[in-house]
Parts: sequence; C-alpha cells; structure tokens
Amino acid sequence: MAVQVDADLCTGCGLCAQVAEEVFAVNDEGLAEVNAAADCQPDSCAAESPCSYCANVQEAIDSCPVEALSWSE
Repeated sequence: MAVQVDADLCTGCGLCAQVAEEVFAVNDEGLAEVNAAADCQPDSCAAESPCSYCANVQEAIDSCPVEALSWSE
C-alpha cells in the first residue's frame, strides 16, 4: 500500500506537510504531494503501536479537512 493525494480534492492547506513532513510537501502549484514512498504496510502494523511512518501518515489522513489523502493499493 502507498499513500496518495487526490489533487482534485486538495486545497493546499499544508496540514499534511506539517503533520508528516517526511512524507508530504506542498508543490509549486500549491497542492500537496507525496515526497516519499510508503515503505510500510499499514495493515501489518499493530493498531496499538503502529510504526512512526504509518502513525504520521494516518494522522495526516485523519486531519485532512477535505479528505484528499488516502492509502491506496
């Protein structure tokens, strides 16, 4: 699985880049983009103690005001 940004929904608020700066960035067009490949499988992380990568990505997904972020297969 990898994380993805739906550019049609993204408003470029930059919250994802603040929450998970190792994964997201705001590009020249003012929209979020993934700047790191997903190395972790969120389903393989224990819900009670996910790796920091998955935890940060999930927090960014949950925080996105327009739901433009998601895990994809």
